[in-house]
Amino acid sequence: MSAKQEILERIRSATGDVDRTVAASEDTPVAWEYHRPTVSGDVLDLFVERVVDYKATVVRCPAGEVGERIVDALRQTGARSVVLPAELDAGWRAAIEGTDVTIRSDEPPLTQVELDGTDAVVTAAAVGAAVSGTIMLDHAGDQGRRALSLVPDVHVCVVRADQVVSDVPEAVGRLRGAVQDRRPITWISGPSATSDIELSRVEGVHGPRTLWVILATD
Repeated sequence: MSAKQEILERIRSATGDVDRTVAASEDTPVAWEYHRPTVSGDVLDLFVERVVDYKATVVRCPAGEVGERIVDALRQTGARSVVLPAELDAGWRAAIEGTDVTIRSDEPPLTQVELDGTDAVVTAAAVGAAVSGTIMLDHAGDQGRRALSLVPDVHVCVVRADQVVSDVPEAVGRLRGAVQDRRPITWISGPSATSDIELSRVEGVHGPRTLWVILATD
């Protein structure tokens, strides 16, 4: 048997249970709704596990301690300057204002040079997907424009526990409003990294080299 015949035989075997009476143009009903949860169990534990696996730092804390944890993150990453979105939580902003970190506003928008010279950014998030460990920003007022989460070397991102869902299909449902409003959406799965042909990992090529996630629980 030739290689071609072997491949075709495998295809015939794999599709042997296909109903040949259904036209190819007809949709096959699927008993599942796209935006429903895909896993059960503790999605927060799974989310933390997957985000850490991407070499990001995750800190869980009560919502009332988020400001303190942001300050800790800036100190531990050595950030001396930070840009804050205009509608970032006032309590978080006040906590940062109590430090010696230089706060930069993006109104009017910082130039590319100014943004590149800023050490860190602090943002909120829109939704997190537990199975993939992906954080999604819809760039609402507490997240700022897309460049803010891509240019500074350190991204401190606050995700609320009620924003963590099971998987990407459920997360996409949460982003419906942003899609309808035609806002950009940024998907983040760990710090920016890539690998060359020899699989040598290089971080910070496409975005922040350091991702620090603060998971705010009730």
